[in-house]
Amino acid sequence: MELRTFGFIGLGLIGGSLAKALRRADPGCRIMAYTRTAKTVQDALAQGTIDQICSSPSDTQFSECDCIFLCAPVGSNVTALEQLKDIARADCILTDVGSVKTDIHEAVEHMGLNGRFIGGHPMTGSEKSGLAYSQAHLFENSYYILTPSPGTPEEWVESYRSLAASTGALPIVLDYRQHDFATAAVSHLPHLIAASLVNTVHDLDSRDELMKMLAAGGFKDITRIASSSPEMWEQICMTNSDNIISVMDTFIQLLTDSREAMCCGDGQAIYRAFEKSRDYRDSFPSSGLGSIKKTYRLFCDIIDESGAISTIATVLAEHGISIKNIGIVHNREFEEGVLQIEFYEEAPSKAAANLLREKQYQIWER
Repeated sequence: MELRTFGFIGLGLIGGSLAKALRRADPGCRIMAYTRTAKTVQDALAQGTIDQICSSPSDTQFSECDCIFLCAPVGSNVTALEQLKDIARADCILTDVGSVKTDIHEAVEHMGLNGRFIGGHPMTGSEKSGLAYSQAHLFENSYYILTPSPGTPEEWVESYRSLAASTGALPIVLDYRQHDFATAAVSHLPHLIAASLVNTVHDLDSRDELMKMLAAGGFKDITRIASSSPEMWEQICMTNSDNIISVMDTFIQLLTDSREAMCCGDGQAIYRAFEKSRDYRDSFPSSGLGSIKKTYRLFCDIIDESGAISTIATVLAEHGISIKNIGIVHNREFEEGVLQIEFYEEAPSKAAANLLREKQYQIWER
C-alpha cells in the first residue's frame, strides 16, 4: 500500500512538523491542507510545506488522498471526520495525532468507520505551538503510537508503521484504552503538575515578585511545559478525565504521605521516597524519547564584552554544529556561567563542549 498523497486538517506544531517530515522523507509526495486560519495554510504553501490549499474539511480535493491526518484540537477533529467520511476514498487511511484516543475511537465507531481509522499519537512536542515552530526533525527518536480501529487491515497498519518510521519516529501499536491510561500518567498529569507549580508561585509570590526573580534552573526545567496551549490542554483534560483523575489520586496520596512524614519528623520516609524515585528515574533511557523532550544544553563563562556571543556562535558554525537556542542566563545558579546554549541532539552538544574547552572556555554541561 503506497502512501504518497496526504491531506491535513490543521497545521499547528505537530501537523506542520509532520507535513515537513513527510516532505523531507519523500520530496515528490503531494500534500494538501485545510486550516481554520487562512494565513497559516497560505504560509505553508509559500514555504513549500504543502502543494494545495483546501477550502474546508469537505473539500472534494481530499478524495485524492491516500492518508488524511486530523491535526486540530480533539473536538474539531471529530467534526472534521464527520465531513470527511463520505469524501475520502474507501482505501484512504484516516488518522489523527491527538494525545487522547478514546473520544475519537468512539466517534469512529459511531460513524461506521471502524476498519478505516488508525489513531496516531506522535509523543513529541514543545511548549511552543503553531506552524512557525514546526520542524521536520521533531519526531526523530520519539515514540509514535498507532491505535488501529477494529477490522483495520494489517497491510494498512504496516504501511502506516513504515510511514511513521520514515519521519525518524519509533512506531508502536497499542490498544487505544491502554494508550490513554499510559499517557495520563506520563504526559497529561505532568502538564497539570507544571501548571500547578507555576500557579503556586504566582499565588504565593510577594508584590516585588521575589520568587519569580529567583526562579531558575530546576524550577524552569520542570515547569517549561506550563507554557503549552491552554486550549489544547483543556480539551485533553476534559476528554481523558477519568484516566487523569485515577493517576492523580495516586499522585495526591504520595504528596499526602510526604506531608505527613514531614509533620511527624519521619526523615527515613522522606529518604525512602527520594531514593525510590532516584533509582527508578535513573533506570530511564538516556535518549530523549517521549512527549517531554530531553534538552541538551551547556553553560559557558564569557567576558562581558561586545561580540562575545557572536564569536562562540561563529566557532560552532565553522565546525558544522547547529544551535537550537542561545542566550544569557541572568541567574547564575551554582555559578554555572552566563551563556546558555541549547542543541537539538546529544552529539552536537558534546562536540560543542569539547570544542569550546579546546578554545579555553569554561564549560558546564547539564
